[in-house]
Amino acid sequence: MEAGGTWTLLLVLLLLLVLTLVLPRTWTRGHLPPGPAPLPLLGNLLQLRPGALYLGLLRLSKQYGPVFTVYLGPWRRVVVLVGHEAVREALGDQAEEFSGRGMLATLDQTFDGHGVFFSSGERWRQLRRFTMLTLRDLGMGKREGEELIQAETQCLVEALQKTEAATLSLWVHSTSNSASLCLFPSQPSSLPPAPLGRAFDPSLLLAQATSNIVCSLTFGLRFPYEDKEFQALVQAAGSTLLAISSPWGQTYEMFSRLLQPLPGPHKQLLRHLSTLATFAAQQVQRHRGNLDSSGPAVDVVDAFLLKMAQEEQDPNTEFTDENMLMTVTYLLFAGTMTVSTTVRYTLLLLLKYPEVQERVREELTRELGDGRAPGLGDRARLPYTDAVLHEAQRLLALVPMGMPRALTRTTCFRGYTLPQGTEVFPLLGSVLHDPEIFKQPEEFNPGRFLDADGRFKKQEAFLPYSLGKRVCLGEGLARAEIFLLATAILQAFSLESASPLGALNLQPAVSGVFNIPPAFQLRVRPH
Repeated sequence: MEAGGTWTLLLVLLLLLVLTLVLPRTWTRGHLPPGPAPLPLLGNLLQLRPGALYLGLLRLSKQYGPVFTVYLGPWRRVVVLVGHEAVREALGDQAEEFSGRGMLATLDQTFDGHGVFFSSGERWRQLRRFTMLTLRDLGMGKREGEELIQAETQCLVEALQKTEAATLSLWVHSTSNSASLCLFPSQPSSLPPAPLGRAFDPSLLLAQATSNIVCSLTFGLRFPYEDKEFQALVQAAGSTLLAISSPWGQTYEMFSRLLQPLPGPHKQLLRHLSTLATFAAQQVQRHRGNLDSSGPAVDVVDAFLLKMAQEEQDPNTEFTDENMLMTVTYLLFAGTMTVSTTVRYTLLLLLKYPEVQERVREELTRELGDGRAPGLGDRARLPYTDAVLHEAQRLLALVPMGMPRALTRTTCFRGYTLPQGTEVFPLLGSVLHDPEIFKQPEEFNPGRFLDADGRFKKQEAFLPYSLGKRVCLGEGLARAEIFLLATAILQAFSLESASPLGALNLQPAVSGVFNIPPAFQLRVRPH
């Protein structure tokens, strides 16, 4: 049986090689930037190892410059942009041309060009404009949105106060062959033993808090942290994040046409995505039965259903069931994992550098006192705290390769001709770690964001949310969440590492589409 499977795979590979050599390319070459010559069937696999794709692209930039071309597998041609100048020139100065959505093969089978994130052209313009206006109407960027985040933050603080009895932990573990995200009912044996329930992994609670915020905005509901269905939903979002970033996920980006029909981890990824989409579909169905067509929308799904009713006679409308489902599924996934991962990495840094944690706490106490919860209006009075949060986002570089873009029309860029549809990887990690902007970029130094008088100083190359027309539509919400969650935690608790400080590793446990921080445990001591 095993031998038969091996021969089948060899025949598939042979057929693929023949097709690669015989069939004509479906794209025109144009005048492309230089890059390593691709091999039949393999593309540039020899230069780009799955599991270290981002680092491989950085290495190639040293040879070919800040703009070059690579081939992910035999068919997928990508132009790569490295460093602040190249990324800003493309995404900022030629924003319209670089506003198409490239491919994320691990997710495309589910989203199929639908929803606010994965669409392009007129569909994307309509959905993005509608989603941003809806979030604004629901309070994003206003006092109502701030109060929503503060209320959830208080629930998180109360949950953290109960962690002496907590045992659940959402964490990343890696082996030589795979990496997975697991929800365990007890302390993982590979982590140092913690004194009697006092130490815990904060991943699950942080993800539940941020998920509740997006669920409140999107579906008009929140869940108790003890809810098992809610925990499973958050775990599915975390497993999705890991799967698309894993070495297998990077391999799939190169060879999706070959791997899609075969068994493999991508089948498990589809199950995780199905969990998220099924939950979203259930909430949409609940809204259909309770929709008040005469009143204002109370959440994103309500607003979408009302918009669908307005345009139901328009045969060209983009407000369809599929676009609604894919939009809210993406919001659920991204809203759950991106902010919680950033806050988790911030806590790891504060454990690693207790002197920074103490200075933040002193500033919070001096400016806010002991009783008042932090608000967004306090940001200007907390320059050091703000600098720490910016530096944590810069150092993490959550989306190191940026989300793939595509050229909306044939474009001249730096003397090259890039045909319409060409995929572009704007390496945001290379911007956030650009040594021309940030000296010793791999070091944690909040002083980068402070001037000589201790006031907060903006950095033009601080682009964790990307740039241009495809800039993250939830940037304002994410910035507010990071600030309010982190400051509330530090105002309420001192954080202590369960491991020696020298054992705390700041390097990502997995680096792919996302940089995922390593697991760690901490203790919280109320002030």
